[in-house]
Amino acid sequence: MAQADIAGTKVMVIDDSNTIRRSAELFLKSAGCEVILAEDGFDALGKIADQHPQVIFVDIMMPRLDGYQTCTLIKRNDRFNSTPVIMLSSKDGLFDRARGRMAGSDQYLTKPFTQESLVEAVSTYAK
Repeated sequence: MAQADIAGTKVMVIDDSNTIRRSAELFLKSAGCEVILAEDGFDALGKIADQHPQVIFVDIMMPRLDGYQTCTLIKRNDRFNSTPVIMLSSKDGLFDRARGRMAGSDQYLTKPFTQESLVEAVSTYAK
């Protein structure tokens, strides 16, 4: 696992679960990433504009603005439409994956995720 590639990569994790945010933060920081946390889509949109993350993980099931809506808004913005968005979900159905693709997501990870799957996803998209 080449972790050196992703050191310094700015990664955002959007999830309404504090536990998920913290474990993702721990996994990614130990791989050398700079981690930005947001608890929902609204919280995330302002932070994306300010901090320009290079990779974004977004949970699907969130209050107010769900992951699909958040992903769509990110991808519709000219400044951020090339930013990779990776959906996080506890559901692994074909329908959910298809809906994620329609919203513009680049990848789909099923929860619970491992450190390896997060790091691998970041190294796939980190430039």
